[in-house]
Amino acid sequence: MASFLPALSPADVQRAAQLIQESYDPASSRRLLPDEHRRLQSELFELQRRWEAWGLVVPFLFEYDDPNVQFFGAHTAQVKISRDWESFPTSHGHELTHFLLNITARSISLGLSKVILRKLFVALSALALRLVPQDPSRWPNWIAATATELSSAGAFNEHVLDFLEIAVEEVNGADLLPAKRSQVLQSLSEAVPLVTQAVASSIGPSTDPTRLRQLQSALKCLEAWMPNLPSNDVTPLLPSLFALLDPAAPTFQPAVSAVLAVLSAPAFANGAGSATLTLPLLEWSAQAGPPIISTTLRDGPDDTASAFCRLLAGLGDHSIAYLTENLNSPLVQAFLHLTLSFTALPGSYGVDEEESERMLGFWYLLQEALWSIEFPPEAEATREKEMWALAKAVYAELVAALRTKVRWPPPPAGWAKDQVERFQVYRRDVGDTLINAYYVLRDDMLAYYLGDLTSRLQKKNEGGIWEDVEATLHCIMSIQEAVPLEPNRHLSLLFGSEILGQLPTSGGHRVQRTMLGLIGSYASWFTTLPAGSSEPLLSVLGYVAPALSELSLCLPAANALRDLCDANRTALAPHITAFGELHAGLSRVQDTEKAKVLQSISSVIQALPPEEEIAPVEAIVQPVVAKLFQALQSSSMLPEEALALATQQIQTLSGVAKGLTPATDAAGFESSPAAEEVERMQRVRDDIRMVRLREYMLHGIQGAIELWSTDAGISEALSDLFKSITALSADATLLSLPPAPLLELVCGAAQRQLTAVWLALANMLIIQLDPPAPCTVSLRTVPSQEVLAIVREVVRVLLQATLNTLSIDGAMEANPDIVQDFFNFAEKVSFHFVTVFYQLPRESFDALIQCAISALSLQERYSLVAASTFLTALIKDTQANDDLADAKKLLLDTHGRAMMRSLLVGFAGVSPKSAVPNLVELFSALVAKTPLESKEWILDVLHGSDFIQSRAGPEAKEALVKAVFSGSRSIRRTRDAVRQFTIVARGQEGSNFGFAW
Repeated sequence: MASFLPALSPADVQRAAQLIQESYDPASSRRLLPDEHRRLQSELFELQRRWEAWGLVVPFLFEYDDPNVQFFGAHTAQVKISRDWESFPTSHGHELTHFLLNITARSISLGLSKVILRKLFVALSALALRLVPQDPSRWPNWIAATATELSSAGAFNEHVLDFLEIAVEEVNGADLLPAKRSQVLQSLSEAVPLVTQAVASSIGPSTDPTRLRQLQSALKCLEAWMPNLPSNDVTPLLPSLFALLDPAAPTFQPAVSAVLAVLSAPAFANGAGSATLTLPLLEWSAQAGPPIISTTLRDGPDDTASAFCRLLAGLGDHSIAYLTENLNSPLVQAFLHLTLSFTALPGSYGVDEEESERMLGFWYLLQEALWSIEFPPEAEATREKEMWALAKAVYAELVAALRTKVRWPPPPAGWAKDQVERFQVYRRDVGDTLINAYYVLRDDMLAYYLGDLTSRLQKKNEGGIWEDVEATLHCIMSIQEAVPLEPNRHLSLLFGSEILGQLPTSGGHRVQRTMLGLIGSYASWFTTLPAGSSEPLLSVLGYVAPALSELSLCLPAANALRDLCDANRTALAPHITAFGELHAGLSRVQDTEKAKVLQSISSVIQALPPEEEIAPVEAIVQPVVAKLFQALQSSSMLPEEALALATQQIQTLSGVAKGLTPATDAAGFESSPAAEEVERMQRVRDDIRMVRLREYMLHGIQGAIELWSTDAGISEALSDLFKSITALSADATLLSLPPAPLLELVCGAAQRQLTAVWLALANMLIIQLDPPAPCTVSLRTVPSQEVLAIVREVVRVLLQATLNTLSIDGAMEANPDIVQDFFNFAEKVSFHFVTVFYQLPRESFDALIQCAISALSLQERYSLVAASTFLTALIKDTQANDDLADAKKLLLDTHGRAMMRSLLVGFAGVSPKSAVPNLVELFSALVAKTPLESKEWILDVLHGSDFIQSRAGPEAKEALVKAVFSGSRSIRRTRDAVRQFTIVARGQEGSNFGFAW
């Protein structure tokens, strides 16, 4: 053992070896209980943390034959350098370098396994990351020096290449500040000639086992170094590298990986190297590819085919511009043919092959490149016309191939569940590729699909066509987002009697489910039909409605119906009678989907004049509320059944409320109703029938909350209902309920059991008590005393419920959702009704602020940020209100120092670093509103005996105070000062992580 390193007693070394053998030996670990296994590992790692653990390295490497023990010795050297460097005497860095080189060379000479040698190479690289980025470097030319030392000690080229691979991987993955990283990267640049020479001398076809291992190491080394090699140094290597692309050779796959690294390297970005890289690979592919494809089509894909597929994908990614500009080239045509062959491999993805999915990305890149290519002006018209003709021909083949690839096999397929799921994901990915194809083919693509459907449906009596029909329908559904929202003769044909009218309407075949999904996806297209031309829409509804009564089709049918009615409510309003018949047959619809059906009907009702909405709204809502009361009455006798029934009715009411909400336009915005429309809706809302219906509904909701508010399922359903059934007065529907009574119900539920659901609802409803002023009014409206009284009571109740919940030890940490949603609620109250906080009893207000200050120490980021945002808003909103002059003093004089202390200890390490930028906002607000007091608080806290232990010494603390209070104060200056203090206090100087926010 080196004299400058500590030694362990033989007993400790033996005990550590015993721990390793008991923990990691497969025969031993199977006999250990998990707790005992963890105990042994904990004891071992505790021993490794000691300074004396350096004494494990030499004995473990050279006195034990157990590979696990030897590996742990090498691992300990790396850990002590990477993790415990601060405890190492820096004056011995040079001696440590020689020590590591010596034990590595000795390990090589003893023939220790590659796994152990690679770990020693990692240790050498870790040491270089400590010694090289210094001024001056304490290990100049470390890569060359290490390679020379290893070679002189008898290491084979294979070992040197392995070291070079590890070295560059460790450097590229290191977290260093820009200046230090620059120094280390410079050491890589200095080693480039050595690396290229080592690789060049080792890559060449060989069947000798020793040379073969060296060749594989050279290829891995080249692959690892490619991000750091200039193109001029790589280009001379390419002919030798391409010579290794022999599909029959054992080095084909590693050679492909190396070529892929070249193609993706920065030195060859943006398609650079077309003459030296693209063209040779295209020539090789044109020659070697067809035999591989033939073998693959005959025997199925093997490892060679998979590697070739990866190479084609990488070449397409790198050379997309060249390929697009030269579509008419025979080499490019050959490449596209090979790419299409892999895309269209026979069989089903995930079952028979796994290569076709890899090629999908190329077709996206090609489509994008087609739109961005520019030709010389003198040849633009001719070249562009030729390019698009070729592109359309290629994409036409692609579309036909992918239609076949998404075809499900006829039942029974016998697939495992994971194979079904992978194929479903593949079909979705193909859908994305088909969108790219549509941008090239446009209407020709729909024409192909409709022609395919027509020809197949003409043979439907022959049987066996429905899997193909379903595949075509799936493709049409996949491109919906790309199809323009305009009249389209192909879609008119699709939804007419020649196609839709020929599809099965019973039996639950997959083709029905796909057609229902297709109808829902194209729901908005029916809005392009001429006014009064509702026949196609009614035909589609005639296909959807019967499917509602089939168990396997009810879900997609309900979804399609909802989308159709939502998008086409105005066109369907004249046919409201037909929806009455649909409502009459509601008993045949699954309970889980009835809400969607009623939402669909409500969407059509919403398009009627308000006066005509009353009767149908009564007709669909009354039975639902009646069933809700039925559930309430049977809750004592059949509690589970009653809860399920109530949940369904609440979900149904949500669906009805959503349907009655006015539709959004194509951009996702609701049009603002005119004043006379608002008055007209209000007159209808005041109709005694609607008033009684809303009261009836509210009583039912109240009963459900009083009985079941502690149930998570019904709480979520009620939350969705509240969001659907409330609106600002300008957007009110016949069913919209005012926020005040709902807030009362929320408070009651929170008192029974506080959850984030009720707090989030309170957050939403409280805003509705302070609606935005009309656009004709420039100033904010002042809430009435009645509104303030409601808010005050809501705040009082929810504050008490929250304090009761969070006052228990560990409750804040255990309920981050409650903490977050409560302070989100409090922040909204501060913005809209800040005076309410100062009307609380003094002890309640103090408890609120103390709770928020405590939350600033939480480790869960979102709850901490919510508390910080609330306190920041409260300070600013209080300062901005002229009626709260005395409150300003009450807030900051009483709680200012406590806030500041919590912030400073948070900066120093208590709070998660990701939350520090949010804490800075509160810190800046305190400094800006009370500069003198803040400076006194900061000095008092930082230099107090109870300040937390950190790396921030007196200089760092004084630097923070000076930066914040000297000269002009600004948010940016304060943020930078806090950032620097945080880095120093947490001991993160000298790392990129330190500067990351």
